[in-house]
Amino acid sequence: MKRLFLLSTLLLFSTILLAQNVQMHYDLGKGRSYLTSTVEMFRPDKHGSTFFFIDMDYNVGDVEGVSLAYWELARGLKFWDSPFELHLEYNGGFGQFKNTPFNGAYTINDAWLFGGNYTWNTADFSKIFTLQAMYKNIRGKNANSFQLTGVWTVMMLDGKVAFTGFADFWKEDMVFGNKTTDFVFLAEPQLWYNFNKNFAAGGEVELSSNFGGMEGFNVMPTLGLKYTF
Repeated sequence: MKRLFLLSTLLLFSTILLAQNVQMHYDLGKGRSYLTSTVEMFRPDKHGSTFFFIDMDYNVGDVEGVSLAYWELARGLKFWDSPFELHLEYNGGFGQFKNTPFNGAYTINDAWLFGGNYTWNTADFSKIFTLQAMYKNIRGKNANSFQLTGVWTVMMLDGKVAFTGFADFWKEDMVFGNKTTDFVFLAEPQLWYNFNKNFAAGGEVELSSNFGGMEGFNVMPTLGLKYTF
């Protein structure tokens, strides 16, 4: 549930004070069946923009309450009039599990990213696409990695329907039993129906490969509600 709001809010630039939202998703993926909340904010200024999101999973397994918390903070920076922008980003989080007698907690390795992005849009901002290329440092795993990210927004039916999403591809060592993989792919296309400027219903499909402790390719759909302030 990440980065989607960054581009869709550009479409609403004239009402940027409303550029924060809260989402609640119910995960329909095999063996999941839990809730995930997302809080997002995007705020532009004369030297770029600031974006963050916080994801929390609830009641995974036998955990009562928050079982995982993850956040990303990104800063776009430029001192020129151009679709090119410098990009700085931090990712990190932690989780807990209960599976008696092996209860415990874990961290999601901190990651620092630096690079640039290019944004293309139609004149009416009904279609927007951003491509990011970044150096990535994953603490304790991959000191010299990379990440490629694409983010899109397509507004349809006079803004009533929004097709948004992102796709990430990066290098990270992952171990599954006796097998080690080198790359991770994650995409989350979302489709929303906007009842008004504040309330929307829809969902997403998480498409991943070697992500989140799951080996190989996986498809995880959700149903969601979104409120934009």
